[in-house]
Order: sequence, then C-alpha cells, then structure tokens
Amino acid sequence: MAARLVTRRYDRALAPAGVTANGYAILARLDLEGELSVGALAGRLAMDRTTLSREIAPLIAAGLVEAGADEGDRRRRLLSLSESGAARVSLARPLWAEAQASLEDGFGTARAAGLVSELQALVEVVP
Repeated sequence: MAARLVTRRYDRALAPAGVTANGYAILARLDLEGELSVGALAGRLAMDRTTLSREIAPLIAAGLVEAGADEGDRRRRLLSLSESGAARVSLARPLWAEAQASLEDGFGTARAAGLVSELQALVEVVP
C-alpha cells in the first residue's frame, strides 16, 4: 500500500515532464551510466527483464530512449538516452527533487533516510 501511494505521488509530481516514476528511473539511470544492455539496466533497477521491456517500450516509442543491437553480440539489445530523453531528464529532475523534499518534509528527513537505507539493504538480500 505504501509503495503504491508513494509511486502515485511521484507520478503526479512528474506528470508535467510527461514521465512516470518508473520512466524517470529508467531515463535517469541511462543518463547516469550511459548505454546499457537490457539485462544490465534491469539489474541496476532491480527489475526483471520482462517488466523493463514493458516499461521501456513507450520510452522508445516517444523517442526518449534508443535501442540498438550490440555489435559484439547481435542478440543483445543496447539502450541509450536520446537527446530528447536527456532533455526530458533535465526537465524531470527538479520535479523529482521537489517531490522528494516534500516527502521528507512530511515524513521527516531522518526517518526518510533511514527508510531508504533499510530498503536498499532489503534489495541486497532479496534475489
């Protein structure tokens, strides 16, 4: 229930940038790390490949993400941020930060930091 409520809050905050919380996470990770294979990106986001493929499809269709074959292994698909995707991340980043600050204000900075720390620890132990 908490995850749905928080996701809905971030989705509303990011709506002016035309991305969802999951879409922003994908775009921001590609902005941070550059070109990644589908498998590597899924691992970095703690998503399974099927979920990532479903989430990435509208980003590719919107021209925010580019997909191409890996020259070394034509079976592997590589994802990268397009120029439009980089512009969208720049537009969405302050909206994300504002939503994060609002959540911290309501929940408490120390509690929010503790929650994030605990969730990161959980991600490390759950396969």
